[in-house]
Amino acid sequence: MKSTGGIFKLDQHDTTVKKEVSAGVVGFFTIVYIVAVNALILSESGMPFEGAVIATIAVSALGCILMAFIGNAPIILVPGMGINAMFTYTLVNAMGFTWQEALAIVTVSGLLFIIVAFTKLSDVLNTAIPQILKDAITVGLGFFLLMIGLEKGSLITQGNNALLAIGHFNEPEALATIITLLVALILFVKNVPGHFLWTILTGTILSFVFSIVPENASNQALTADSIVWFQMSFDSWLEIPFWIGVFSLTMVLVFENIGLVHGHVSFIKKPEKYEGALRANAISAFSSGLIGSSPTVSTVESTAAMAAGGRTGLTSLTTGVLFIVSAAFIPYMGYIPDHAIAPILIIIGILMIQQMRHMKLDDFTESVPAILLIVMIPFTYSIADGIAIGFIMYPFLKFMTGKWREVSMPLLIISILFLLYFVVHFIPFL
Repeated sequence: MKSTGGIFKLDQHDTTVKKEVSAGVVGFFTIVYIVAVNALILSESGMPFEGAVIATIAVSALGCILMAFIGNAPIILVPGMGINAMFTYTLVNAMGFTWQEALAIVTVSGLLFIIVAFTKLSDVLNTAIPQILKDAITVGLGFFLLMIGLEKGSLITQGNNALLAIGHFNEPEALATIITLLVALILFVKNVPGHFLWTILTGTILSFVFSIVPENASNQALTADSIVWFQMSFDSWLEIPFWIGVFSLTMVLVFENIGLVHGHVSFIKKPEKYEGALRANAISAFSSGLIGSSPTVSTVESTAAMAAGGRTGLTSLTTGVLFIVSAAFIPYMGYIPDHAIAPILIIIGILMIQQMRHMKLDDFTESVPAILLIVMIPFTYSIADGIAIGFIMYPFLKFMTGKWREVSMPLLIISILFLLYFVVHFIPFL
């Protein structure tokens, strides 16, 4: 006990081992749903489902442990919602990379994140990029997750060019989704502890009631093909799309985590923890590509652990250890159906869309790029393309209206790189 108190400085934080461990347990049951959700999303990239489960548990455990000893903050690091969708639906499905190449992109992005976190670049980028574009990225990711959730729940169907039509609500999968979604909303609104975990359990039970056989029900045996760590492929690293993927992913990683870490350390009134927490975050994101997952982020669910009294790294260490223990349930993960996951994607998407309330849309030169960024992410089914369009339009409208002084040099460079990306793509058609 004394050594733990010495490592995490419990006395200085006016906390105890019991309080920290209890907060870590609360945090774990609040976020453990990510194991099933992230694995299902990654499996749609072609990655073996059982391998994705192992990787998700491993990066979550490692991320929390890194945060414990480097940041000494009660922040939970797990694969981020929205970024995992970017991994599967943008890098693999839209841009045509294999999941191994996508892992290479994650690795390089993580390395760039480390450079940003360990230098003054984090402040430079955070200042250079307009807040409205950073908010738009979050909102756009929210709409993308909402659309994916509706699709996975069989409530809408995707047609040509992501045109959507109402699904058949009388189908078992759709009915199960609707029931699970209603339960999820009730649990969420009432702030029931572990609400997303109860949502998954409800949806899984309904799969037996409606005789729905999950696609991954047979993927329970751990074989050599299940191994996804150190499977990165750098075959495409000399191609421009590879670096566009790296650039887009790095931007999402940096801006999302800067905002989240700032919010978390402010919540516990320990702003001095920001630098260490961001660095732990960056190292964890880099390790994600090595282990075989989409990048980890500082989760919103960390506030549940903080609200329960967590103030030090002992809280995140407890959560990390519990993730390791959760590996015992890997053989049962395949029984979780899509309709059990869909409501979680829908609710998280809605929460991210609420960021729109902070956006000031009275300036036409700022509202147009932001709105285009938001709508083009789901409409193009590509997070990278949506971000690119927004970042190209912002300086263009500023220059056309004589407001060029409002465009920072880093933003201008980013916009030019995105423009070159589109030019390269259109050259074969010229």
